Amino acid sequence: MMNAERKQDLIKTHRRNDQDTGSPEVQISLLTERINGLTSHFKAHEKDMHSRRGLLQMVSRRRRLLDYLSSKDPSRYKDIIQKLDLRK
Repeated sequence: MMNAERKQDLIKTHRRNDQDTGSPEVQISLLTERINGLTSHFKAHEKDMHSRRGLLQMVSRRRRLLDYLSSKDPSRYKDIIQKLDLRK
């Protein structure tokens, strides 16, 4: 689980200005943190299919945000991919 302090740290790290909380970079970083937490959950609970559905929805949402960012601004897309150590 992501606590409030960790969430604020992620927002501060990836925001574009002081008032930013909803840019694609922030949303992608928060989703990545939740996805990483759930993948470790599945190592202990392999048969939890309800949470797996939520995981797949989050992965899909992150993919759509990444696609949007790559079409809108490829340099920001490359930066967030490198910062979060995602595959592409």
